[in-house]
Amino acid sequence: MVGDIAKAIRLDFPSHPPLLIGALKAAFVFMADLARALEMDCGVDFIQSASYGKRDSPSTEVLITRDITASIRDRDVIIVEGITDRGHTAKAIMDYLSAKEPASLRLCSLLARSGVKRDVTVDYAGAYVEPGFIVGYGMDYKERFRHLPGIYVIETGK
Repeated sequence: MVGDIAKAIRLDFPSHPPLLIGALKAAFVFMADLARALEMDCGVDFIQSASYGKRDSPSTEVLITRDITASIRDRDVIIVEGITDRGHTAKAIMDYLSAKEPASLRLCSLLARSGVKRDVTVDYAGAYVEPGFIVGYGMDYKERFRHLPGIYVIETGK
């Protein structure tokens, strides 16, 4: 899955590597694997937002809690997420980064939720998943289960 995403990105950026901006915390494992699979000298940075916290569902308000350190003006940028549901967080991050005038801004998500109306377009998606709370491979439930080596759907007790 990661290799297929990397191949699509290489085809879109054959002569100049993009800057990858990982959406912390869920994307950190995927982004490390993606950066290696790209086999190109791409830059990396991170941004962090808050919308879930310790809740079972996201808030509609998204706050940027950690900014990037790189200048993205006139650079091709790919935001890397672990999972994109309705896209509220991704849209907030994209809107925030758009103000910094990148040459292009795309969204890459390891997983994207099937059957939902999204606020953004996922340019690169590894797989589409059905409803359920996804954990593992860096993704969490109330700050737990990030360490799991695979991707799992858990019961949340709702």
